[in-house]
Amino acid sequence: MKSAVLRSLDPLDSLGYPVGMAFKSLALLAAAQLASAHFGLEYPVWRTDTLANEDGPYSQWTYPCAGVPSNLTNANRTDWPLAGGSIVLDLHHPWAYIFINLGLGDGTVTNFNYSLTPEFLNSTGKGTLCIPTIPLPSELNVTDGTPASIQVITLGETGTSLYNCADITFRANATALSGDACKTDEGVSFVAVQQQSNDTATNGTTGSNSTNSTDSGSGESAGSATGVSMVALSSVVGLAVLFCLGIGA
Repeated sequence: MKSAVLRSLDPLDSLGYPVGMAFKSLALLAAAQLASAHFGLEYPVWRTDTLANEDGPYSQWTYPCAGVPSNLTNANRTDWPLAGGSIVLDLHHPWAYIFINLGLGDGTVTNFNYSLTPEFLNSTGKGTLCIPTIPLPSELNVTDGTPASIQVITLGETGTSLYNCADITFRANATALSGDACKTDEGVSFVAVQQQSNDTATNGTTGSNSTNSTDSGSGESAGSATGVSMVALSSVVGLAVLFCLGIGA
């Protein structure tokens, strides 16, 4: 009687033990990085804590607001200055690209068609980052009582975009954060990344926000060169996204 031969159903096993295990290790590493990819929006206070339950119902990978509806019952709402206000983030990665957008409306905002960071930001360091003032676009006129929502997007080393939103009401008597209310952790900083043509170098704007903030010169910063070719950046980010989506599958 012939004994049955059990064959592995794992296609990676056909690559041989060393190669197959290497691929599996890379896959597990990528999965672990994706599982830990997140950030907190501390001010304005986010609609809800999207980190409270990692298994749902919300996911920061969901556009446009981590799956949190704009008409959420008992959602947080923050008074914000008419000329623009502060943003406070809790960053969990060595570096990230940050995009901040605005949409007008109350309870129905899904279109964030105003960019508050035409020169997107490159943060370095893990911890609290306070941006004292994010000005509004010159063409945007708001009045006391205008409702709106702020969308914050971060893009880190995994190549995936993460989303969080906060609902605000523009108020004439609201003020930007200052002093201890707007403190950036030591080792955390940001720069505004300016577009650079192929033949013209453009310097970025440094965004240290307190005496505790430092500009990082380490290799972990994605924006050590603050003038960035947008074509090159788009290519790098695009390849990172394709890798995370499993282009080699």
